[in-house]
Amino acid sequence: MNILVTGGSGFIGSHLCDALLAEGHHVYCVDNYLTGSPANVAHLSDHPRFTLVQHDVIEPYTGPGADSAEAVFHLASPASPVGYRTYSIETLLVNSTGTINMLRLATERKARFLVTSTSEVYGDPLVHPQSEEYWGNVNPIGLRSCYDEAKRFAEAATMEWIRKYEVDARIVRIFNTYGPRNQLDDGRVVPNFITQALKGEPITIYGDGSQTRSFAYVSDLVEGLRAAMFTADTKGDVFNLGNPGEFTILEFAREVLEATGSQSKLEYRPLLFADDPARRRPDITKSKARLGWEPKVPLREGLKTTVAWYRTQM
Repeated sequence: MNILVTGGSGFIGSHLCDALLAEGHHVYCVDNYLTGSPANVAHLSDHPRFTLVQHDVIEPYTGPGADSAEAVFHLASPASPVGYRTYSIETLLVNSTGTINMLRLATERKARFLVTSTSEVYGDPLVHPQSEEYWGNVNPIGLRSCYDEAKRFAEAATMEWIRKYEVDARIVRIFNTYGPRNQLDDGRVVPNFITQALKGEPITIYGDGSQTRSFAYVSDLVEGLRAAMFTADTKGDVFNLGNPGEFTILEFAREVLEATGSQSKLEYRPLLFADDPARRRPDITKSKARLGWEPKVPLREGLKTTVAWYRTQM
């Protein structure tokens, strides 16, 4: 199958490219390198079924693979607080204009389409854990809104293309994901804690550390993306992909200290965002039932591999 992956040189996108190639597909990786990096897919440069194209999808895509695409994974977007605050306008555009451009391409080619949304569409949730039926509690004008609302728009656009043009599309809401190739300085809790621990610096905890997150290893997440795209009769569906194991930020900091063997101290600071979610945990009942998917990699095992990779980057 000929498959387009936008944002394919990013953290998750590059692992998805690896998995699709391993299955025998021809992969066209489309990225403008705003927050992704060619280094993430450098190991694929000589692969006969891999094509890397530098392109910003806020412009219509007519490059390699456009005429033959049978499936489109639309992952392109900054996804970390550092990324989407630095590139707030670009985040709005890639999730609006960029999503529409890729939906149009998928419609023209009669290709399967998957857009990666985010657990951020639930905002600071009033329902716990969060199922796909929950509409969320989002601040539409806050510092996170350039990302939260952009992803909500991407979901709305995808559903309208399904209703009006019958495109074979689905939506995936990604919860916290970690693993090798995650940018060291992207501002999210996993790279922050690991890099601080490996440097022997204080581990920065914003707030009192009681807020919770759930952490899925990247290989599990990629398996979920592939299942959502290729499982029959998933047109129009929305799936949570994440690990339902819930940790407080303080508990996670201690896991990182153990995984790294670091003697770093904990340093508490005020919250960066007033609307920072207090709790975050996916209800994956639907993904288990419809896709036969659930995460397999325990946090300690995933952290061991992730820390080993971070050591090579520092």
